[in-house]
Amino acid sequence: MTAKPKGRIRHVALSVADPWETAAFYKDSLGLEEVTELDGPLAEGVFLTDGVVNLAILKFKTDEASQGTGADFVGLHHIGFWVDDVIATGKDVRAAGATWIMGDPNNPDGYEIKHTDLSGIIFDIAAHGWAGSQKAPGEPENVVHMNPHRRLAKFDERREAAQRALEARKSQLAQAAE
Repeated sequence: MTAKPKGRIRHVALSVADPWETAAFYKDSLGLEEVTELDGPLAEGVFLTDGVVNLAILKFKTDEASQGTGADFVGLHHIGFWVDDVIATGKDVRAAGATWIMGDPNNPDGYEIKHTDLSGIIFDIAAHGWAGSQKAPGEPENVVHMNPHRRLAKFDERREAAQRALEARKSQLAQAAE
């Protein structure tokens, strides 16, 4: 019997009220590295990495763009699996009961194909990974997705405000501890 290729969890997406404030928290407290910023048709946000997994911190622009969670939802939005073959894996997950919700399931080079699992939890599959992620760390066939280190000037003020809020919060907590 041939071993079934496994999907690797390489992407986690959070839906938050302020992506820059949340990103500042994770960079400062856990040392995550900023990968890039996004201002797309569905969401705006910041992508971070620990060097293996991509963490997307998103603010969805509309209820429709949120793929069913609502634009104001805060929490874990979806997880992403880096797979070898998105077409075959897509057929497998749908045959097991997943529901396709967006992305072209017949395009092996598409950005990502989103589904919901049996509990309605959103997950996506991609054959190329996400910025700052690695497919198989430590293995000879490892693939590292490039990290563009891109910042959008339109978010300079929000980034700076998030950093000021983080420093103020840390100062308040330090004073309270004294």
